[in-house]
Amino acid sequence: MHPTPTWDPQQYLRHSGHRTRPFLDLLARIPALPGPGPARIVDLGCGAGNVTALLADRWPDADITGLDNSPEMLREAAAHAGENAGGGRTSFAAADAADWTPDSPLDLLVSNALLQWVPDHTASFPAWTDALTPGGVLAFQVPGNQDAPSHTTLRRLCATPHWRTRLADTARGPDHVLTPAAYLTLLTDLGLTVDAWETTYLHLLPGPDPVLDWIKGTGLRPVLTALADDPAERDTFLAEYAALLREAYPPGPHGTVFPFRRIFVVARKPPAG
Repeated sequence: MHPTPTWDPQQYLRHSGHRTRPFLDLLARIPALPGPGPARIVDLGCGAGNVTALLADRWPDADITGLDNSPEMLREAAAHAGENAGGGRTSFAAADAADWTPDSPLDLLVSNALLQWVPDHTASFPAWTDALTPGGVLAFQVPGNQDAPSHTTLRRLCATPHWRTRLADTARGPDHVLTPAAYLTLLTDLGLTVDAWETTYLHLLPGPDPVLDWIKGTGLRPVLTALADDPAERDTFLAEYAALLREAYPPGPHGTVFPFRRIFVVARKPPAG
């Protein structure tokens, strides 16, 4: 069994502009939250807290809690804790999405690029949606690029004879994320009104080996954690993976184009009455 990945907030935030754009697109589709009174919001998988701060901008009077299971990310997120401009408050706490359930009613449960890390995350949908107030919203986005060269190449490399003993189980397969239609069906079956869609972003990345630099902040974390006690082997793996990524994503005259598909869901519970 492989250890829980160790996260590097600074590496993750190196591409924060590109990574934040899907959350802004998700946020734009979230409807007005039920009242009266300040909203109760949970950001599940808050990471470094930079997108949690965007929730405070949208609902400055809300009580917002960011949850994450990474001590490294929570230490970074602490900079965003405190009173919000409209009298609300933002706080952060440790929790694991694999077994977390709300302990009080929520007006909004939002999750940004987390659920792909949680096998069988749809099993939590009934408990999560039961906790929503009438008119409350479950909103999330997940990467849908598990069949992209960045990920298929990683899985193949981890399964080669040299690496498979240590790494064969570290690269996630495509089965952790459902199709937009599957999410729509599951949540509609639970009685919610669902808006589901997908978008492929074309990120133009500068510099040498930019796709490797991107993935070092996210999908490569389990591999880097598994090889953390052997720097020489880690560097060998990174060199092999970088060469494969350069073939899959050759640089162009303006940088390296990195297509990235994402899946979005905004599901609203029926209002009272």
